[in-house]
Amino acid sequence: MRMRSIAGFTLIEMLLVVIIIGLLAGLVVPNLVGRGEEARVQAAFADIRGGLSSALDLYELDNGVYPDSLEGLIRDPGNARNWKGPYLKSGIPVDPWAGAYRYLHPGTNNRHSYDLSSAGPDGQEGTSDDISNWASLGDVSQSKASRI
Repeated sequence: MRMRSIAGFTLIEMLLVVIIIGLLAGLVVPNLVGRGEEARVQAAFADIRGGLSSALDLYELDNGVYPDSLEGLIRDPGNARNWKGPYLKSGIPVDPWAGAYRYLHPGTNNRHSYDLSSAGPDGQEGTSDDISNWASLGDVSQSKASRI
């Protein structure tokens, strides 16, 4: 009589696969945790240093002064000399945490231009996680790293 072999995995083979997958997950997952928050910080920094700043600078180039509020970038404020807007096509953006960007002209930190900031992840202005046009992205990353 001839015995047929049954194809399949042994319990030891299954345990080895589970252990290997666990080790790989243990190496990869810690590197991915926190990347979402880091991406939101970088997006806010890009809005502040990129899109919004460019729109404000273009407004100033056309009118000789910065607008009194961010609304001047999407609607003619009435006191502009040479308004050629809208300077923002999609309206005034909100920060990645659904908060409003804060704009102040003349600025207290940038006295000859404007201050532009986001309250950051905690939503409270004046804390170490704020993102602004007077602090570098490294300052925000350093303060975030010190809280972890």
